[in-house]
Parts: sequence; structure tokens; C-alpha cells
Amino acid sequence: MKPFLRQQLARYTDRLGELEFLLSREDIMKDMKQFLVLSREHTEVAAVATRWTRYQQREADLAAAQDLLSSASDDADMAAMAQEEIDGAGAELAQLENELQRMLLPKDPDDARNAFMEIRAGTGGDESALFAADLLRMYTRYCERRGWKTEIISESASELGGYKEVVIRIEGDNVYGALKFESGGHRVQRVPATETQGRIHTSACTVAVLAEPDETVAIQINPADLRIDTYRASGAGGQHINKTDSAVRITHLPTGIVAECQDGRSQHSNKAQALKVLTARIQEKDRSERAAKDAAERKSLIGSGDRSDRIRTYNFPQGRLTDHRINLTLYKLLYIMEGDLDDVVQALQAYEAAEQLAALELGAGA
Repeated sequence: MKPFLRQQLARYTDRLGELEFLLSREDIMKDMKQFLVLSREHTEVAAVATRWTRYQQREADLAAAQDLLSSASDDADMAAMAQEEIDGAGAELAQLENELQRMLLPKDPDDARNAFMEIRAGTGGDESALFAADLLRMYTRYCERRGWKTEIISESASELGGYKEVVIRIEGDNVYGALKFESGGHRVQRVPATETQGRIHTSACTVAVLAEPDETVAIQINPADLRIDTYRASGAGGQHINKTDSAVRITHLPTGIVAECQDGRSQHSNKAQALKVLTARIQEKDRSERAAKDAAERKSLIGSGDRSDRIRTYNFPQGRLTDHRINLTLYKLLYIMEGDLDDVVQALQAYEAAEQLAALELGAGA
């Protein structure tokens, strides 16, 4: 294990002792707010400190077994027992080190949150709109695999059955943490259904993934900065939705950011949902600007979420998906389009973890 990791982990042991002392104090036990904050920190710190203690124990076991092996050259049974202990300790140490590295990485508090996903057709006309529908299907299938719930918040359908724009809400465990790297430009290369001469066309869509705001800490929007319009919803929805002005569009005047909702049955519910989406978009604008600045400093674009960045190519003739940010190429495109995104998501998360670990090491050496 690298020295900088040992230094970081030693601090957890020290902090655990401090927290146990603080939580035993009568004045802190009487202050419920402070007690709960310290209790949560104690739980997190104890999880790291416990694994670190186990790591040190197994490290000592490994050293003892190695000493035993070197002195048991004439005793085959003793040597075999020592070698078994060396193998077991080595395997557990590798596992513990991986766990400890992950636990030391800075956590994005939004990773556990639900998310809004926006898919918009870009260059390519009708084919781009059809690809937007394919992306929606791919993501909803992936959500089904994960046991997440999805609902359409707003949609603008194209003539051939695709989408000019569609916004969905995704609810489940760690949704944003899994999908946040999907933000950006998605390019498709294939022969469109409308192509009569078999030529391959290139078109594109943009995807944006926004963390659903935490209402307890969400930014405060001045009602005077909002323009709220109601209109009659279009598309599917039955008789009710076509006969009433239940759809709501909210414009944030200072930024020009717009959000709308037409899926709910009542104007009130649509307004509440549109306001959530609007808040998420404003927060994502701030997040993207910060991430782009950080990414420029790190010379890495993963996580910037800039829609102008082409992050991925879906090449149907070759059955190939390529994520350009991490040079990942997978020849299983048909499975991926059916929602088998695990390899892609896990590779992006692993890349982020490696970057964070490198930043930690750089910071420790500064």
C-alpha cells in the first residue's frame, strides 16, 4: 500500500478516538442536532477504521507466515501451512486495499439521488429523432434491469415515431451516480429505415442527466423571476389531457432556462414537477460550469456534462459502441441497445475512481 494511503487511513483511527470521546460528553448528548451529526460521522469513520485495523492485522499475519516459511525448509507440513496462510492473507489484503481506496474517495452527495434525463434530437432530422427514441428505450430497459422506476415528464414527438425531445424522471437507488456520465453528445452511424440506397448516415442526439434537487437544500428561486404559462398538452394522454390547459411551462427569466410538464392530470401537479425540473436544470448549469473548469485543469472531460462534447459513437454496421472519453470499445451494440449498459457504466465509474485516487495522491504529495 502506498505511503500516502497509510497516512490518510491513520487519520481515521485518530478521528475515531476523538468522535468516541465527543459522543460520550454529556453536553453533546443533550444537543440532539450536534449529536446526530457526530453520530453519522462516527458511523462512516468507524467503517474505514475497522477495515484499516483488519488490514494491519492481516499484514502482520502475512509477515509472520513468511518468517515461518523461511524457517521451515525441513518441515514440509509446516511449509505448506505457512504457504496457505501467505496465499490467504495476500488475497484478503488485496481485497481490503481496494475497499479502502474506494472508501477514501470523495463522495458526490448527489450520487444517491433520483435523476431527470433529457434526450434531444440533434443533427440528422428524422433519423436523429428516431435515434432519440432508441436511446430512450435503451435507458428505460437499463432502468428496468436495475429495478428503477421511470416516468415521462414531457415529450415532443416527431412524425415518424421518434422524439424531438423527451424528459423522463428516474427513481431508485444511486440513479444519478450511475447515469451522470451519460450527459453529452451521442452519435449514431447506421442505414436509416428511410434510406432506399443502403447508404450509412450519421446523426446525433444530446443527453443531459440532472440530479433531482434535494428540497431541503435546493437553491431558492425568487417567484418574481418566473414566468408561468399554461397550454393544452399534445400527443397521447386521452380525452382529458387534450381538452384542458393542464400543461405548464416555466421560464426562469434571469437565465432563460425553461422547463415544462404535460404528463400529469392536473395543472397543479404539472407545475410542481416542472418547478423541480427547472431547479435541477439551474443547479446542473452551475455544476457543469464548475466541472468544466475542473476538467480543463485536469485535462479530462469525463463528467463535464457539456452537451457539445461528443462522448460516444454507436456504429451499427460494425456492431460497435465507442466511448471516446475513456477509449472504451465494445462489440456488443445490439445487447447495449437492449439496456445492457453495465460494462459501460462500470468502466466510467472505475475511470472516475482512478482519477480521484490520483488527485488524492497528488494532493498528499503537495
